[in-house]
Amino acid sequence: MTVRAMKAGAIEFLTKPFRDQDLLDAIQLALERDRTARVQMPLVVFGLLNKQIAAEIGASEATVKVHRSQLMRKMGAESVADLVRMAAEMGIPAAKPKAP
Repeated sequence: MTVRAMKAGAIEFLTKPFRDQDLLDAIQLALERDRTARVQMPLVVFGLLNKQIAAEIGASEATVKVHRSQLMRKMGAESVADLVRMAAEMGIPAAKPKAP
């Protein structure tokens, strides 16, 4: 059950009884990952490479690759073009990359 939950996107799996702090830590981690995904989606939609996105948000390229993959899976997008269309429908503007 734990493996299935984690593959489905669970951040943490808490067993009862759990400390309040454990729950708060899991929520904080989930919020941080959500923030990263929200920053990343416009960068992906704009067409930046994983390496460029990593430099932009201060994360490793491997982290960006994982988040991009999760984003595509969760959005049901088979290509970046699908993701661009979905973002446009949701009113998410493409981010402009910073000047070098």
